[in-house]
Amino acid sequence: MGKIREFEITLKNNKTVYSPGESISGTLKISTAQPIECKAIKVNCQGFCGVTSKSNDTDWTEEEQYFSSSVSVADKGILKDGEHSFPFKFLLPAAAPTSFKGPYGVITYRVRAFIDTPRFAKDYKIEKPFTMKNTVNLNEIPGIQEPSSSSVTKNFSYMLVKNGTVVLKAKSDMRGYITGQIIKVFAEIENKSEKSTGHVVASLMQKVTYNTKKPTYDLRTVAEVEGPGVKGGQKTEWKEQIIVPSLHLSTLTDGNLIQICHYIQVYLKYPEVSVTLPLYIGSIALDPTRPSRSRSVAPMPAPRNNPTAAPTSANAHSPAAAPVESAPTTLPLRKTPKTAPKPRPRSSYASLNVPPPDMYPELPGVANYNGEMPKSPQYESGSQLPPNYRSSPYPHEAPPSYEDSCNI
Repeated sequence: MGKIREFEITLKNNKTVYSPGESISGTLKISTAQPIECKAIKVNCQGFCGVTSKSNDTDWTEEEQYFSSSVSVADKGILKDGEHSFPFKFLLPAAAPTSFKGPYGVITYRVRAFIDTPRFAKDYKIEKPFTMKNTVNLNEIPGIQEPSSSSVTKNFSYMLVKNGTVVLKAKSDMRGYITGQIIKVFAEIENKSEKSTGHVVASLMQKVTYNTKKPTYDLRTVAEVEGPGVKGGQKTEWKEQIIVPSLHLSTLTDGNLIQICHYIQVYLKYPEVSVTLPLYIGSIALDPTRPSRSRSVAPMPAPRNNPTAAPTSANAHSPAAAPVESAPTTLPLRKTPKTAPKPRPRSSYASLNVPPPDMYPELPGVANYNGEMPKSPQYESGSQLPPNYRSSPYPHEAPPSYEDSCNI
């Protein structure tokens, strides 16, 4: 390196795996053969994600920086010849995702060091990668202890003219596992045809989504078990086990450039029918003594020991229970009368102070007060109606009776 004999980043205790929220510290060692003029010596800690649509390409289509922290360990001056040591320390964020490397993207973390020299002089830089390992606590996922199940019915043709139906039902014992655990798979196949089905297969799948403008998917089988087919007209149950190998943890949040999910795919080789059982791969196993979050319901209050049941009528009042609000009680207006009211006699002079209709809400005919008179129950179709005296000038004579009106 010319003037530089040694330029190295050493992490404390040679640690290479860290968790979110931890601190990372180390030493930058520089050994020079002769003095070097520099403007600054900086150390940077960075978390970065890049994805592309081309396999094994580092020209990233989309990029995301999780964090980037820098510290200046030496200011402008002359770096004398000899050995120099510069300590550094950074605090890693609590929400950093796990390191990942795939054919279409990476999630990488590194510590970098720079010797910034004057213009026209050579700059020096070096980097030290480290691994970020996040934790996925399966106990914090709602419904994780419940079985993952699915079913499908497939109609198919064979021998050109014959038709058949196959019913495939499958489930796993729960929805979350860690490396080394056993996944118990149950399947039920009902063959409603005269032709035997192909073998039944259960595969543990890992799907990685690289979110570019046009998402790229990387799907691979990590474990697989196989069983015999089902003869025509028969129904059988199939049980198998899959040991979870070392896998990347499932992604629990949306919006990341790289999403990782896992599932069990149970399918028949013939006819082509399959079901998918979603599951999670975590780092903290399920605690069987811990209740599932989906079932944690607040306890109901104990019922009161009342001698009689509370009335359910809208107009009933309970003497033992106080009203919720102290608003004055008002009777609701009746929109339509239940029975036709009898007509009341009118005065020969209209009153100057006619009470408003809402003053008598208890009267069944209040909606017609000072309005049209309700029809008499003796009225029949085709009879002559009484004259309308409301249009007469004020004051007016009393209206004739109903019998006199009919004899006009």
